[in-house]
Amino acid sequence: MAKAVLKTQKTAASVEGFLAAIPDAGQRRDAIAISAMMEKATGAKPKMWGANIVGFGDLHLQYPSGRELDWFAIGFSPRQANVTLYFMPGIERYGPLLQKLGKHKTGKGCLYIKRLEDVDTQTLAKLIQRAVDDGCKPRK
Repeated sequence: MAKAVLKTQKTAASVEGFLAAIPDAGQRRDAIAISAMMEKATGAKPKMWGANIVGFGDLHLQYPSGRELDWFAIGFSPRQANVTLYFMPGIERYGPLLQKLGKHKTGKGCLYIKRLEDVDTQTLAKLIQRAVDDGCKPRK
């Protein structure tokens, strides 16, 4: 099967410019802190994916169906309602860490947090590192 062509593609846009333009000072500070955690965990520089996703590292994914695509290893998007963190191996496998995290919501591969002050940032950093170690080893 051929590689899927995704609507969201890696761009040459400035991550620093994107983060600096976040209007809410608290959300901007949180996004910068999350970016630093993800860069430390992956060892990869952040890249913009589409207009509002910051991704780290490159992964080539192949699904059992044969579908293939290139994506980021781990990433986040500061949205109006919350910050969405994208975990490529999925988030449900990290139950014990999630119980220690603090106020959050999850989806199949996403973690949603309103503010960093609502969560234990050391647990969040461990969660990010575990996700990278458990299958998101990016090509740098």
